[in-house]
Amino acid sequence: MKVQGKVIVVTGAGNGMGRDVTLQLLQAGATVAAVDLNEDMLKETEKLAGGASKNLSLHIVNIADLAAVQELPKAVIAKHGHVDGLMNIAGIIHKFKKVNDLSYEDFHRIFNVNFFGTVQMVKEFLPHLLKRPEAQILNISSMGSYVPVPGQTIYGASKAAIKLFTEGLRMELLGTNVGVSLVFPGAVATNISTNSKAVTEAEAKAMAGAAGKFKMTTSPVAAAKIIDGFENNVYHGFAGSDAQMMDRISRVAPEGAAKIIHKQMASLLPE
Repeated sequence: MKVQGKVIVVTGAGNGMGRDVTLQLLQAGATVAAVDLNEDMLKETEKLAGGASKNLSLHIVNIADLAAVQELPKAVIAKHGHVDGLMNIAGIIHKFKKVNDLSYEDFHRIFNVNFFGTVQMVKEFLPHLLKRPEAQILNISSMGSYVPVPGQTIYGASKAAIKLFTEGLRMELLGTNVGVSLVFPGAVATNISTNSKAVTEAEAKAMAGAAGKFKMTTSPVAAAKIIDGFENNVYHGFAGSDAQMMDRISRVAPEGAAKIIHKQMASLLPE
């Protein structure tokens, strides 16, 4: 489904890949309902959109809040008349800690945003998407869903859950007007770490240094890959050469792939 002339809901639109996806969709002629829990950051996205902001609406919503998500389709349709697509970009990480050192609150926070937030958005918008001549859903997983990152085990588990949810949803919707795509970003230069309130600025720099041993993908390049995956209804798409490379290695030597990531990133774990 080509994005030009379509109404598309984008979560996480206040920063990082979600912001760049929003801006590129607007440039491509789409109308975007931008969703984020941070009003100031959404307004910054609106400012960056410039003249294209006439095709942008802002929706301050925490996707982990079911009651708020249930009201969102009504607000978007009241503004734009219908919805053609949903792009679930929003996601957070947790502090770089071993499972034994994380709290149950950490577990629940990650799954409530990354997994249940996405599921809730799909559940509430799907009935409306099924009414359109053609429609598309895209969810974001992570390279960390198939190769574990030290200190991000719960994050990786939440993204692995997204992978199977999206694959299952695609099979359920075969033969309907709704396509379902899944994209795996690798190491992307965004501010997800500090926006998640998972690390300090100093820790974020250390993370970038460790991840920098891989070739990092810029957020605008990742956003373009995400939009391409959306338009072409890909089963699995990859945003970053590292994500594609590690996918191939993990299929042949899964433990070897895990050890490669461990060697690069283990220094981020506390002793």
